[in-house]
Amino acid sequence: MSNFVIIYYAALIAASCLAAYYKQRSVFTLIFSLTLISFVLGIIGGAGALRFVATAAFVLALAAGTSYCFREFLIMISKPGLAKELRTAPLTAAFGMFVIFTYAIAGIFAPWIAPHGEAEIIGQAFAPPDETMLLGADQLGRDMFSRIIYGARNSVGLALVATMLAFIMGSIAGLLAAVKGGWFDQLMGRVADVIMSIPSLIFALLMLSIFGTGLQVIVIVVAVIYSPRVFRLTRAVAGNIVVMDYVEAAKLRGEGDWYLVRKEILPNATAPLIAEFGLEFCFVFLLIAGLSFLGLGIQPPTADWGSMVRENATLISFGDITPLIPAAAIALLTVAINFVVDWMLFRTSGLKEQ
Repeated sequence: MSNFVIIYYAALIAASCLAAYYKQRSVFTLIFSLTLISFVLGIIGGAGALRFVATAAFVLALAAGTSYCFREFLIMISKPGLAKELRTAPLTAAFGMFVIFTYAIAGIFAPWIAPHGEAEIIGQAFAPPDETMLLGADQLGRDMFSRIIYGARNSVGLALVATMLAFIMGSIAGLLAAVKGGWFDQLMGRVADVIMSIPSLIFALLMLSIFGTGLQVIVIVVAVIYSPRVFRLTRAVAGNIVVMDYVEAAKLRGEGDWYLVRKEILPNATAPLIAEFGLEFCFVFLLIAGLSFLGLGIQPPTADWGSMVRENATLISFGDITPLIPAAAIALLTVAINFVVDWMLFRTSGLKEQ
């Protein structure tokens, strides 16, 4: 223990001195702050606390290094205009893009990545991890690792389809409401108010209890729940554009509503709508995961992260954190998308780094 403490503090002090010598202020501040925090935690918790801090710092450094390399890779393969934008991306956004890329690869190539089938029973119920099952078995003896890989395809894929449908419905209604105005605008606004006044989870549970839990029903119900949010944003953005001079000039030329939407309004509203798509995906993804946890989402034997948490929750009572892995997968994707969306909103807001 004493050797670890000596090496740990020596490494931090040496790194702080190097950063100060080369006048790397931000690096010095980060490392020396870590040194002070480790000193306080070491007094309180001893060597165990220092090991935890060292492990957390190593994980963060590994994530930062991976994010930096992935950002440089994207810059190399991108066109000059996009590469210039990517150079301004913080490491948090690069980390988010790397996580999204990893989930996409897992979902697309799930049958080739997963060592076992989605519903294949290969062992005893709740069997511990071994060389054939990296995360052990679930309540029926199915490989947890394989089901998590397949869950990336099912959970994320279903949320993506529902988000796309909600976005199409809400954005088209918002654009038409901004262009037409009058009674159509008022009608769509009141319909959106009614739907948004009902709590999302209660509305989804009610609709799924009435119409069943088929995948088509889940997609339509979730799309109806979240399309008013898209409508509100699209209506607000398009409302600021429709009063511009170039739109008025197009109206005087006799252009129709669809021309105004496609050629004049939509190109100027793309950036905030793309950012909204990422946020809406997070809401939809969490709602579908919650429905699956309650038993009204994706039905067995289809692998789904929400239902996997519910089915294996009893393991937590025995100190096994395996049920928390699909929950962590849900949280990681949500955080990653928010990192990317935050960067996109910063870029489109016109703010510049000082």
